Amino acid sequence: MSDIKPRILPLPRSEWTDDAREVFAFWGEPNAWEEGSKTNVMMVLANHPAMTQPYNIWSKHLLMGNTLGTRFLELIILRVAWRVKSAYEWHNHVGYGLNAGLTLEEIGAIRDFPDGGDWNEQDAAVLRSVDELIADGNLSDATWATLSGYFDTRQMMDLVMSVGHYVMTSWGLSAFGVQIEGGADQIGFDLKTKSGRIPGKTYKPGETEDWTDTRGY
Repeated sequence: MSDIKPRILPLPRSEWTDDAREVFAFWGEPNAWEEGSKTNVMMVLANHPAMTQPYNIWSKHLLMGNTLGTRFLELIILRVAWRVKSAYEWHNHVGYGLNAGLTLEEIGAIRDFPDGGDWNEQDAAVLRSVDELIADGNLSDATWATLSGYFDTRQMMDLVMSVGHYVMTSWGLSAFGVQIEGGADQIGFDLKTKSGRIPGKTYKPGETEDWTDTRGY
């Protein structure tokens, strides 16, 4: 399990301006304007509302409006989380991935790619695109050609930008020392939880009325 040491603390209540409260409330958490966000990431990013508000708008497009569809997006995010060792993103997106139809065995195979896993050509190209972009800052002609056989122009653009966005986000979470929420049953890279329970589905903002409760906080 990760032992993350904070470098930027959640914004203290004495500094909760209206701009900071807009950060708390952006994702639709009940009572977030009055009580703050239950997510450590929003409480840390609220230290810089002018940066975080446009970041949130961009993030919402990629997370909720991405033309790739949820399953392919979760392939990307989980592979990014493993490659850059983002414990926070891995923990959160295991549950999102399960909700998108991935199995725990497939999530383990995302981590272990290209070894193991029974991936079809499209899935393998998506996972390979993450590795190429991180390693080379570009896609090979062969990978571009394969992906272009399955995705249209907008999807190709969302794919590349999604990789970059989640690398950037993971860097920020790690560098700022954003901790996994205290009430969460942390999921490690080995797919074991702190409690020993099998990881289950979690929901994105607004997917269910109790979406924060499914995360244990």
